[in-house]
This record gives sequence, structure tokens and C-alpha cells, in this order.
Amino acid sequence: MAHSNLTFYTNPMSRGRIVRWMLEEVGQPYDTNVLDYSTTMKAPEYLAINPMGKVPAIVHGNAIVTECAAICAYLADAFAETDLAPPPSDQRRAPYYRWMFFAAGPLEAAVTNTALKLDIPAEKSVTLGYGSLEDVTNALDVQIAKTPYICGDMFTAADVYVGSHIAWGLQFGTLEKRPAFESYVARLQQRPAAIRARELDDALIAAQEAATT
Repeated sequence: MAHSNLTFYTNPMSRGRIVRWMLEEVGQPYDTNVLDYSTTMKAPEYLAINPMGKVPAIVHGNAIVTECAAICAYLADAFAETDLAPPPSDQRRAPYYRWMFFAAGPLEAAVTNTALKLDIPAEKSVTLGYGSLEDVTNALDVQIAKTPYICGDMFTAADVYVGSHIAWGLQFGTLEKRPAFESYVARLQQRPAAIRARELDDALIAAQEAATT
């Protein structure tokens, strides 16, 4: 099989599932390198790509991109013909940026800190970028309830990223179930690219499990 100029480094039980979905939305050929947490993810070859020793990462030609939000934004711009990001002059670019990075910052931090049961005194919440999980959840609920997608009627890379966070939050109980969240996630999970991505990663998990039994 001919190799593409786009390589995806991942583990099917990681945030790499977000990028897998984004790659399937982009629809370009890509090679997949599945890394193990305790070995290949910390090997010199991969640390040269991502010194954090974490997945996901992509290599596109000579470009290296890590961090899920950055990868989603990069792919949308690198393959602009897919219309997965509003053009820079489009007013929808504002909510696209806003909510993509809201999920990467306040949402992820609030959910993680709450899941870890970090006891942050109420008087200290003013120092936190997210305030509280309730603040984050309410702000997200208001936006998600407005329109079918983050940018109105236009599905974008921001929906891949934000939608993945909400889906995981609902699945693992780290986000409160709200009607707007549930209908949004259900709508996203019906996309053909989302279905393909889940099937690919679930098949990798099944193969890994079979290899250890």
C-alpha cells in the first residue's frame, strides 16, 4: 500500500479517537501508527515527534502537530476544501474559535479537576480560568441549545472537538446530562465519518484484546 504524506500516531483508548474522527471527516488518505503507552509512546523515535510522549499527533509532510484542538484546527485549514472551518472573513469564525478553545481550556480543566476530586475552596475559584464546573456546564448548555452546530447550521471541526468532550462527559458521568447535550451528541454520532472512526478504533481495541488472550 502506498504511503500518504499524512501520518497519525494514536492509541484507540486515548484522545486519539477525536483526531481519528476528524481525519475521517477530512477524507484524505493517512497512515496510522498505533503506539503502546509503556513502550513505543516513550521511545526515542516518538519522543522526537512529541517530547511529551503522549498521543495523538500527526505528521503532515514536514509539519508536526500535537494536541487535539490544534490538530483539528490544523486539518480543517490544511484541507480547506472540506469546509470544516468557516473562512477567516466569515463571522462564524468567531464562535468556531471561541468554543473550540473553550473546550480545550475551561471545559477540560473543569472536568478533569472535578473528576480528580480536587478540593478547591470556593473563595479560590476566582483564580481559576473556568470558575467552576457549573459555570462551564451552563455556558456550554446555552451555546449548544441555540443551533444545530457550534457555527449555526454549519458542521465544523469545532463540533468534532467540542462534541467529543460532551460525549465523553455524558458517557462517563463527568458532565451533567442535559437535553441540549444529549440531542447534540446524538446528531453528531450519526455522521458517517463518526461511525467509521468508531468502527476503526473499536476494531483496534478488539484486536489488542484478542492478542492478549
